[in-house]
Amino acid sequence: MAAPRSPAAGIREAYAGRASQQWRIAETLYSREELAGLPPDLPLSALGLGNPVRDARLEPGELVLDIGCGSGIDTLLAARAVSPGGRVMGLDITEELLAIARHHAAQSGAGNVDFLLAPMEEIPLADASVDVVISNGVINLSEDKDSAFLEAWRVLRPGGRMVAADMLLVNDLPSSVLAHPKLWSG
Repeated sequence: MAAPRSPAAGIREAYAGRASQQWRIAETLYSREELAGLPPDLPLSALGLGNPVRDARLEPGELVLDIGCGSGIDTLLAARAVSPGGRVMGLDITEELLAIARHHAAQSGAGNVDFLLAPMEEIPLADASVDVVISNGVINLSEDKDSAFLEAWRVLRPGGRMVAADMLLVNDLPSSVLAHPKLWSG
């Protein structure tokens, strides 16, 4: 009998499969002005629950980490907001979505973005290295939310801030959901 897959592997697989799908979520979260100038297919590939870039009130020159950057919509909006002089790093666990995010960054001419392949529970950045952490509908996917938040706080500089648009449970999920990666990632 095969060993059970971890929820993280199932989530990675589910989101890799969603990389080629189109969604109409961005038009409900971002204004026309925010979407203007982005690659036309980017809003169709974006998933999320809110608009952390708007809520973060980013300033030129800031260094931003976008946890769970997906196809890159928040990364590119943040890159626009921190220019001139700022940088944005998009972090994701799926190579497929990072390839799309890199493509969107190249299409938009954003020269102040970098992308990192890593889990949010193991951010490959130095302590106190970023001004702002943003995340859009991703921390809820973590098997170890405490580690995800501890990593975000670890990389934040003193006085830094975190803005996450996410879901919050008021009760524990049933074990049948926890054991089923497709339910967890949905």
